[in-house]
Amino acid sequence: MAPWISSLVWTDYRLAVLLTVLVPLGLLVSAFIKQNEPIATLMVIYWRVSSLLAISAYLLIAAMPVGFVTGWLARLLIGIALWFWVDINESLEDQANNPLKFSLLSWRWAVSAYCVIGAIVQFPVLRCAFLPSVTVLDPISEPLCYLWMQPPFGFKEMFHPTTTAWFLGGVGMVGLGVYAVYLAYFLLVRFNKRKRSALG
Repeated sequence: MAPWISSLVWTDYRLAVLLTVLVPLGLLVSAFIKQNEPIATLMVIYWRVSSLLAISAYLLIAAMPVGFVTGWLARLLIGIALWFWVDINESLEDQANNPLKFSLLSWRWAVSAYCVIGAIVQFPVLRCAFLPSVTVLDPISEPLCYLWMQPPFGFKEMFHPTTTAWFLGGVGMVGLGVYAVYLAYFLLVRFNKRKRSALG
C-alpha cells in the first residue's frame, strides 16, 4: 500500500473532525446566542443528518462492513441537507452581512466540497461493504479496507478504551435503526406536508 494513501485517509479524518464537528458546533452555539433562527434551524438539521457519520464510526469499530455504505451515504445526505431548504436559503439571502452569516456560508461551501470530493474518493472503498468482517480486518488481503478502518479504531482507543467493540457496534446498529425510522418519517410524512420549508 502506497504511503500517500495512508496520509490521505488520516487527512480525511482530520478534515472530518474540523469540518463536520468543531466548526458546525461553533456555528450552532453562535446561532443560538445571536438568536438567528434560520441559521440555528439549519445547524440543528445538519446535526441530525450528520449523526450518520458517528453511527458509521461505531459500526466500523465493530468491523460491521455496512459502516462503509452508511459513511458514504452520510456525505451525500449532508450536502443535500445544507442546500435543500428554500425558506432558509431565502432568509440567508435577505440577511445583512455579518460575521455569523459569512462563517455559515463559507463553511457550507467548504463542507459541501469536502463531502463531494470525499464521496468520490471513497467510492472504490464501497466494495468493502460486501466483504465478510474477517476479510475486512485482514491487512494483507484487503489493505485498503483495513486502512479506512483505522480512524474508527483510533476513535475507540481515545474515547472508549475499555468498552468492547461488539457493544459499540450494537450502539451503532440501534442508532442506524432510529436514523432509518426518522428518515422514512421525513420522506413519507413530513416532506409531503411541508415540502422544502424548514422554518414552518
